[in-house]
Amino acid sequence: MSVLTRDEAQTRAQLLDVHRYTIELDLTGGAETFASSTVIRFTARTGADTFVELKPAELHSATLDGQPLDPGALDGNRLPLDGLTAGEHELRVEATMRYSRTGEGMHRFTDPTDGETYLYTQLFMEDVQRVFAAFDQPDLKAVFELTVRAPEGWSVLANGVTEHLGDGTWRAAPTPLISTYLVAVAAGPWHSVRTEHRGLPFGLHCRRSLAPHLDADAGELFEITRQCFDRYHEKFEEPYPFDSYDQAFVPEFNAGAMENPGLVTFRDDFVYRSAVTDTERQTRAMVVAHEMAHMWFGDLVTLRWWDDIWLNESFAEYMGYQTLTEATRFTDPWTEFGVVRKPWGYDADQRPSTHPVAPDAVPDTASAMLNFDGISYAKGASALRQLVAWLGEKDFLAGINVHFARHRFGNAALADFIDSLASATDRDVHAWADAWLRTTGVDTLVPTVSGTNGDRVLTVERTGSRPHRICVGLYDQDLSDEGRLVLRERVDVDVPQSAPQPIGKKPALLLLNDGDVTYAKIRFDADSFEAVRTGLCGLPDPLTRAVVWSALRDAVRDGDLAPAAYLEVARTHLPHERDLALVQGVLSFATGQIADRYVAPEDRPAALAGLAALCRDLIRRTEDGDDPGLRLIAVRHFIDVAAHPDTIAAWFADGIVPGGPELDPDLRWRVLGRLAVLGATDEAAIAAELERDPSATGQEGAARCRAALPDAEAKERAWEAMFVRDDLSNYLFTATAQGFWQPEQAELLRPYVARFYDDAVGLAARRGTAMAEAAGRWAFPAHAVDEEALRLGEACLARDEATPALRRKLVDQLDDLSRALRVRTTPA
Repeated sequence: MSVLTRDEAQTRAQLLDVHRYTIELDLTGGAETFASSTVIRFTARTGADTFVELKPAELHSATLDGQPLDPGALDGNRLPLDGLTAGEHELRVEATMRYSRTGEGMHRFTDPTDGETYLYTQLFMEDVQRVFAAFDQPDLKAVFELTVRAPEGWSVLANGVTEHLGDGTWRAAPTPLISTYLVAVAAGPWHSVRTEHRGLPFGLHCRRSLAPHLDADAGELFEITRQCFDRYHEKFEEPYPFDSYDQAFVPEFNAGAMENPGLVTFRDDFVYRSAVTDTERQTRAMVVAHEMAHMWFGDLVTLRWWDDIWLNESFAEYMGYQTLTEATRFTDPWTEFGVVRKPWGYDADQRPSTHPVAPDAVPDTASAMLNFDGISYAKGASALRQLVAWLGEKDFLAGINVHFARHRFGNAALADFIDSLASATDRDVHAWADAWLRTTGVDTLVPTVSGTNGDRVLTVERTGSRPHRICVGLYDQDLSDEGRLVLRERVDVDVPQSAPQPIGKKPALLLLNDGDVTYAKIRFDADSFEAVRTGLCGLPDPLTRAVVWSALRDAVRDGDLAPAAYLEVARTHLPHERDLALVQGVLSFATGQIADRYVAPEDRPAALAGLAALCRDLIRRTEDGDDPGLRLIAVRHFIDVAAHPDTIAAWFADGIVPGGPELDPDLRWRVLGRLAVLGATDEAAIAAELERDPSATGQEGAARCRAALPDAEAKERAWEAMFVRDDLSNYLFTATAQGFWQPEQAELLRPYVARFYDDAVGLAARRGTAMAEAAGRWAFPAHAVDEEALRLGEACLARDEATPALRRKLVDQLDDLSRALRVRTTPA
């Protein structure tokens, strides 16, 4: 299939003005395919040749202005439209399209709980071509009229309000001008909860088997939705531009959510069927806020080409966190951003695949797909947060509103956005954009304190090129509590400095970027590190502690702090931590990176034992029931690091952790998965648990457990399921891959490390981008931290056989492997 180049898109945009799509989909034709009929009305500005895109199972007919086109002329995904004359045209296309099991195009899912079937679209980038014929590029906006024939008993959701016409036929209200990739359909026997707010219909939708869980959270979800909706109307002068706001929680969704106008689709993991922490609820609320921000930035005003996808995502990411802070009960989401989300950006920005936030070179759609990473989301949001700190929120919002007014229902590029901001301020926004958005890598800020007695001054040394406006926190020891650090003051500093900053007497801790408003790695002077080592949990603000933990994480990854030293700091301070995001973030890094990759195999048992003891301390501390979220995090991680099965096997048999919680389905599968890794369960127990929980999540849990069994036959069956049969859905593939590789089973798995590369290359070529990304992320042998594994990976890259999506994942994974090898040599 041909990818669309930027040059081709620009040529076609200059040629065509697309007015309206009339689309009819018939979803009643069986489990493999559906019928798709498309009429496109458009104007050619001059006479020329062009093409329309589609990826059919079979193209039945196409007519242009009533004249038949040859279906055999379809070349891959392009149907030529040769000899167009200037003026109005009508293109009709009749085709049969395939359903997907990979979360792309029209995804089809049958719920194992009750046998009900659900369909939904995910049309991002090039996947609209899997559903209907289109001039598929973001700057050819049009009105979309949609009619869907569905089985009786189903309901159909779309971008606009839908009406049931009888006989299973549903018609959606015509959309305003939107891009092809934003068209959305969801069909099935949905369970729906509806309300109205400010005259608009709001809806929540999920599979029927999840109905009790959605009903339990509907009040919270609607409250968050209303609060964010109202807050955006306070920030933005342009009113919400669509006729309804539906949020559908759909199965086997690859992303967190998708900003389809009027019909946001979410992964249905956000319908919680087991206990979750308040931080997880906060994450769900942030995704709600993020996707709603896209209704303005992304849907009302849309990128012209995919090089500006970062602007959609960075804006929504920043607005999601900030609006949650301002409008909801979740008043401290920036702590989670600092300790979990932002490191995603730091990591991506230090790999060979790094790119500017606003990349210059996005020559085609295949290249564009590679930029959905921590740079486009977390780094971009961090850059906007720094911009607001430098520009001021009032001027920032004024510029945003100028942007909406200038480009409503149209398309815009970075230059347009910067011009809009510049219209609202005297500051040189263009220079700021060049420094922050057109450069790569992470700056490092290092403090130097000089002077004597009470006349100390601070100099901030910068490795990098960006300007930074930061707060510097000066903390002193609390004279009445030796373990507590108290804030003396925060000093605003612009880097580079025009002169050293007076700070008076030397503080116990000098913390750069206190408040976390810039994007940079920070280092400590020797005295400050000692204060952190002894007093981290005594810092009063969780966001300050997040900055410290992030700096320690960076120091480990850069080889400046031994992994064992990080674990010692965690063992000392995490038992006293009450912020759930910090506990979760630190334990995840300590387990998934340090214990599993950064310590040598002979040191891993001691690392796991220390983490188990830490979790045990947290479990003991929460026995009074006052902090169930903290207890749940501790229980989850205790399960994950258990080196011996006895304790968790007893929990499983009893169905409860002594003192709580009871083992809900998610905890039961988590325990059974760890028992499988340790060789303390078998197929009979897995089958029994699946009979107890036959849900989709149960099917994934069973796949994960079976792949984790330390048995040669079980490993071979799992490998064949992933790389040979090609019948696993995206979620079942991921679950199998998650269970397969285990550090405890390194010898058993050694032959598969070499097999991975050829088999992943073949899978990616056969099954497409989503499965290539899943293979590169989840099926990569990350546990194998040795020179031979690195050599095998580099040899695969040298053969240059991998698809772009898989190659990008392999480049990143191998760079992480190289880093892990270097970290292992860090002096203790």
